[in-house]
Amino acid sequence: MSTNLCFPAEWELQDAVMITWPFDTTDWAYIIDEVTQCYVNLAHAIVQDEDLVIVTSCIDDTKQALGDIDLTRVHFYEMANNDTWARDFGPITVIRDGKLQLLDFTFNAWGMKFAADCDNLINLRLHDMGAFAVDMQSCRELVLEGGSIESDGNGTVMTTSMCLLQENRNPWLNRAQIETELKNRLGAKKILWIENGYLTGDDTDGHIDTIARFAPDNTIVYVGCDDPSDEQFESLKAMEDELKAATNAQGEPYRLLRLPSPAPICENDIPAFRLPATYANFLIMNHQVLVPVYGQPTDKQALEVIGQAFPGRKVVGIDCNSLIKQHGSLHCVTMQLFKNTLKK
Repeated sequence: MSTNLCFPAEWELQDAVMITWPFDTTDWAYIIDEVTQCYVNLAHAIVQDEDLVIVTSCIDDTKQALGDIDLTRVHFYEMANNDTWARDFGPITVIRDGKLQLLDFTFNAWGMKFAADCDNLINLRLHDMGAFAVDMQSCRELVLEGGSIESDGNGTVMTTSMCLLQENRNPWLNRAQIETELKNRLGAKKILWIENGYLTGDDTDGHIDTIARFAPDNTIVYVGCDDPSDEQFESLKAMEDELKAATNAQGEPYRLLRLPSPAPICENDIPAFRLPATYANFLIMNHQVLVPVYGQPTDKQALEVIGQAFPGRKVVGIDCNSLIKQHGSLHCVTMQLFKNTLKK
């Protein structure tokens, strides 16, 4: 493991946020107007703070949808795409020997559940189109999604065993070998494995960014549940117990901040088809934190908790009821690009 390798925390200074625009040729077709409005709201919120990189299959249509956005802060790249989950196929950034480097892992759509032939090429195509001012390293021999890993910026990487140990990702690697891969590629000193906390309806096999997130000052913000009759109660309680016993790479316990769970949101109001709504899927930016909200009484409490975790940053709620219909949320559709990444 290189001692000059670091996986920065999301709250480090950023150039931009990357998103991929939805079109009616994707799984968003049945709610394309609704989800497009969500993306418009998200884009306008992002450019209040940082630049925005948009991967789109049609630049002209996307510009028209964005309306009066400040186009000086938007960088468009036209290419084919399968879907819009930029967190999972976007480049993962490390700092190697003091220099930023982008890592391009294989994306297989959460264990080959969906088509990914175009999305798996987006990073390479962006690089070839001159989007980045930094080097990109191919890590294609390993399947890894950005939503499956969290960094505290101080040597600890948090992930879930239910995702990274799924045989649909890297079946030739066991737990110890995957841990070695993460340490070697990300410079982690400690892997904090979370064994519990699965959300009903999550087709990522348990991404960490839906249940527990790092924040500054040795803090973890995590999802709790107060209703013993909720099917997620036991699993989230077990995760809470894990986090209370967890320590960082320096052996110190974490400060824990507990998020509420929204009331169950179900596809077509059918209880058997619960969607994985969560407040933990927030995006940290330079001066603000964008938080998914669902028009529920618990929204206010979630915004307050996240405000405690990120003092000095403006906390902005973004209605993500459309995103959750495809089993994801705000963090899932975004990927931060750190300062000095973009070629300007």
